Amino acid sequence: MTFSVDLKVRDYECDLQGIVNNSVYFNYLEHARHEFLLSKGVDFAELAARNVNLVVIRSEVDYKSSLKPGDIFSVEVKAERVSKLKSHFLQKIVRKADGKLMLNAVITWTSVNKHSRPYLAEEISCLFD
Repeated sequence: MTFSVDLKVRDYECDLQGIVNNSVYFNYLEHARHEFLLSKGVDFAELAARNVNLVVIRSEVDYKSSLKPGDIFSVEVKAERVSKLKSHFLQKIVRKADGKLMLNAVITWTSVNKHSRPYLAEEISCLFD
């Protein structure tokens, strides 16, 4: 099942060209992932406090078009297990006004313990339902 959260472009997120700076999209993607986790009953900060850390190990982003100030858009998130220790967050950003795809992303991640060693965190099994 795909999770979605709606956001709005703020003026200060744009560069001199009047479009959202490419680095800002990473903030949108991360915020949506944290909201996705909360929707599944997983608190990112609580996990970190217990030395269960979810870490990004690779980001693949395909920019399709640019958001502009005031645009309302949705960020979609879906979790997919790749192997015992690696997973993907499959993400899209879609402009609400016309349904135009703005960005596709595959964020590869894992969970690591207090020694920074990858392991299968039991707390995240609910993300793949």
